[in-house]
Amino acid sequence: MTIEKIDYRGWRNSYRISNGEVEAVVTSEVGPRVMRYGFVGGQNFFREFEAQLGRSGEPDWQPRGGHRIWIAPEDPVRSYAPDNERVSIEKVVNGVIATQPVEPLTGLQKRIAVRMASSGTDVEVVHRIRNAGAEPYRLAPWALSMMAQGGRGIHGFPPRGTHPEVLAPTNPLVMWAFTNLSDPRWTLLERYLVLRQDPANPVPQKLGTFNAKTWGAYLLNDELFVKRFDARGGPADYPDCGCSYETFTNADILELETLGRLVTLAPGESVSHTERWSLHRGVQIAEWTDAGLDRALTPILGK
Repeated sequence: MTIEKIDYRGWRNSYRISNGEVEAVVTSEVGPRVMRYGFVGGQNFFREFEAQLGRSGEPDWQPRGGHRIWIAPEDPVRSYAPDNERVSIEKVVNGVIATQPVEPLTGLQKRIAVRMASSGTDVEVVHRIRNAGAEPYRLAPWALSMMAQGGRGIHGFPPRGTHPEVLAPTNPLVMWAFTNLSDPRWTLLERYLVLRQDPANPVPQKLGTFNAKTWGAYLLNDELFVKRFDARGGPADYPDCGCSYETFTNADILELETLGRLVTLAPGESVSHTERWSLHRGVQIAEWTDAGLDRALTPILGK
């Protein structure tokens, strides 16, 4: 395991974590953000906006790329609090912790801890939001991975059943005002939800749902990124009509998003949200059907 300071895309004070098989890069000059995750020497699964790399100090929020932590429900001002200033970096066993200054706009302080397994591809990403203000704050942690162009995002629904043996609903399927289920980028199946990223299609699309065993995957070429999150409670505990998972795309990106429970943070209180990441090589999906996805994903995810 190595943790070294590097110049990453113009950010001279960035930290590369690697176990020799995979690597992750966290910059200290903006964030907290994880700007790279991939096999050593291989493709970056995260989108990078070239014109915004190596820069800092902008007055407005920058898409920039990578993986970040936000607050839900989405607010056009507070969710977009700029993260363009230097963060503190603490080296820990097998990783780093990046902590931003308190946001003047919200009174919140965000932190991302990245810890990598000593072998294999597993990475634990713990997000923390602390209320450093003087008033209670109602929010849900919202972890967003901005994936590189040209892949497909995949999500699995909770276990299916038959009628009339299973009469209770299992999960919401949440639409936004701009959601269009006839958009050809969607593939809605019995057990899976698939969204294709198309750099030639600028029209935004988004759907959300709930799964106690939340996971999202992204197939880019023949490599697969997987993020998982154990959602406690039920849809009533989560924002956006009960979502623990959301996916969004436009011409620039596709996002895999997990959401934690809604909480009211008293001054000084914090909430944490943990994702588990992994990478997989040689993943071939010959048919975008339930059977085709089962064949490719069951060896990785289990049933």
